[in-house]
Amino acid sequence: MSESASTHPRSIDLVSHQECQLVVIDVQEKLIPLIPVAKKLILRIQQLVQAAQIFQIPISCTEQYSKGLGCTIPELSELLPTPIEKIRFSASECLGWGTAANTIDSRTKIVLTGLEAHVCIQQTALDLLAAGYRVIIPIDAVASRNQLDWNIAIKRMENSGAEITSTESILFEWCEVAGTDEFKQISRLITGKQ
Repeated sequence: MSESASTHPRSIDLVSHQECQLVVIDVQEKLIPLIPVAKKLILRIQQLVQAAQIFQIPISCTEQYSKGLGCTIPELSELLPTPIEKIRFSASECLGWGTAANTIDSRTKIVLTGLEAHVCIQQTALDLLAAGYRVIIPIDAVASRNQLDWNIAIKRMENSGAEITSTESILFEWCEVAGTDEFKQISRLITGKQ
């Protein structure tokens, strides 16, 4: 029996690509210049988006009051679906998913990325948790203008039940095994080698 067909039980805490959705929140033209870790943030979100495409994971993208904050940055907009416009800080309502108990598929693990950790990411995470979703925060793919705000937001979301991890951990959990075409593509995303 191959490893990919293993009957060994997997932990429910792992982030299976069959159960996930990816949400990219408000990575917009007027916000990104204010983010000290912008270059790294963009790279990590690109990796998550490209990996989600490899595994056919649904992707949603939001923009907060684009009239004032501009559009999603070009480095990401070319990879993402049409953004959902919002003015409420939490993206939960505009995503239109309802509660996890009423979802029509098993995609109840939500990977949240984007800006800002202490505002739209945090409010979305808390609302999704209240709706019964499992929320996964890759800490290197969310950011705030200020480190203190980011630190407090990560701690608060974790204390509220969000799972804190890293982009690379998510990519390898989506992958599960080495030696597949998907693994090779993920390895190239991580190393930057084509």
